[in-house]
Amino acid sequence: MADPNNDKMSREEAGRKGGNKTSREHDKEFYQDIGQKGGETTAEEHDKEFYQEIGEKGGEQTSKNKDKEFYKEIGEKGGKKSGFQNS
Repeated sequence: MADPNNDKMSREEAGRKGGNKTSREHDKEFYQDIGQKGGETTAEEHDKEFYQEIGEKGGEQTSKNKDKEFYKEIGEKGGKKSGFQNS
């Protein structure tokens, strides 16, 4: 919301307006392209330990927030995608 004292918009409001405009002006391919570029840059700038650390943090959070049913479902999906058939 704009500051009533000086009519300047907050950073949050400016970011939201800019993000909304960008999403109106660009398609899915645009976001895929910038995501790929960002991923490539991250891979160039970080080592194996970086990915191990963020993977561990993500895994810890997931295990805190998900139950056994979640892991069962993703295991089944992974098995189907890899072609594994449970007899």
